[in-house]
Amino acid sequence: MTQFSELNLDPRVLQALGDAGYLTPTPIQAGAIPPALEGRDVLGIAQTGTGKTASFVLPMITLLSRGRARARMPRSLVLCPTRELAAQVAENFDKYTKYLKLSKALLIGGVSFKDQEALIDRGVDVLIATPGRLLDHFERGKLLLTGVQVMVVDEADRMLDMGFIPDIERIFGLTPFTRQTLFFSATMAPEIERITKTFLSNPEKIEVARAATTGENITQGLVMFKPHRRETEASEKRAVLRALIDAEGDSCTNAIIFCNRKMDVDILAKSLKKYGYDAEAIHGDLDQSQRTRTLDAFREGSLRLLIASDVAARGLDIPAVSHVFNFDVPSHSEDYVHRIGRTGRAGRLGKALTICAPKDEKYLAAIEALVQRELPRVDNPLKDAPAPEVREERPRREERGERRGRSRRDDRKEVRAPEPVAVVPEAAPPVVEALPETRREPVEQPSRPERERNDRDRRSRGETRSHGQDDRIVGMGDDVPSFIRMSFAERRAG
Repeated sequence: MTQFSELNLDPRVLQALGDAGYLTPTPIQAGAIPPALEGRDVLGIAQTGTGKTASFVLPMITLLSRGRARARMPRSLVLCPTRELAAQVAENFDKYTKYLKLSKALLIGGVSFKDQEALIDRGVDVLIATPGRLLDHFERGKLLLTGVQVMVVDEADRMLDMGFIPDIERIFGLTPFTRQTLFFSATMAPEIERITKTFLSNPEKIEVARAATTGENITQGLVMFKPHRRETEASEKRAVLRALIDAEGDSCTNAIIFCNRKMDVDILAKSLKKYGYDAEAIHGDLDQSQRTRTLDAFREGSLRLLIASDVAARGLDIPAVSHVFNFDVPSHSEDYVHRIGRTGRAGRLGKALTICAPKDEKYLAAIEALVQRELPRVDNPLKDAPAPEVREERPRREERGERRGRSRRDDRKEVRAPEPVAVVPEAAPPVVEALPETRREPVEQPSRPERERNDRDRRSRGETRSHGQDDRIVGMGDDVPSFIRMSFAERRAG
């Protein structure tokens, strides 16, 4: 079996590895380190949790042990898709450079630009960054990439999923053509293959496991879940998850629970805490300081359950995670491999359980096609019993007016027992005396010729019409044509 001492690493790097207790490299490390030390481009394909980070950090720091950094011109560049993964790479760098005088800078979102610029101005040997923040510094004129000797792209398939490929291509164009490129991915999508053919020069391909395979040391299980009612699906599903956690007992020392949506991450974390579980949420919308505190607590063992979105699926390097629960079946089949790869790391045993609702069966079929195996079915621990959370949460939903088909006003109505009604004997209808009918005598109206004659007489005397009406025609003013003033009789006579 190969030992790290046989890989031609710097003696000071070997000393740091010994202090960390590492003696035997993993297959991906044993295959990638020798060609990387020779200066060749490397294309590494391995499933999550196989030690890819050390595969590029160890040869990189060995090559950089000679030389010195210049201001604003890093000597090497490591690109990561998420802040958490970038922070993990930075921790590995600190661990392995214990006896080397190499500097680093971590460029991620949620941290002050000013502090990061101060590190770059002093000059760094290793620059670890997410693509967006790196380009922000470059566009500000605070960073030059013309001195990069070694460029690493970690979790390239996750870069593709997050839409970073155009940024990666732009960054490749900003670095020297003579750079050495180390490219690592868990899966090999067609777009990833195109990039490797474009930007890697005759790479050494190391594929220690078939692309998109799951670790043999991970016990997998699938719970087929069918809700009693569609409107209570979420609460019933949370009850199933709690039953699964309880069924694992003491063997579940800690666990990562994955949801597809950030909103569901927060809802699930609050629900678990309400039932007395030690749980916290982590996703991309949280402040970086809060994410760091939550991850530190999970690593130290003071936090048992970490509810996460897929942003954390690639960025958590915690060796002792006993369980992974997929509260939602991932919509991208490759994410299943990365999620369950958070357990069973460094040769340990792990367990991954997934809850599948009927609407998720199409995603399940894609996952089983990708890993080329059927996921073992596990009995629902609640059987056909109704979820207890349904009865407890229903009054709260009614208070918020969330029941379908009823208004909030209906929900606030108080149901009371009907009061007895006294029977009153029907009274006789009152007698109404008819009033004597009064008749109005018709008023004799003058004929039309008489009215016209009377009007002419009043106008000749300068009088107005009765009832205060003016004899002027509205809209004509005082100047009214004579033919309008003429009566029909006068017109016929004329």
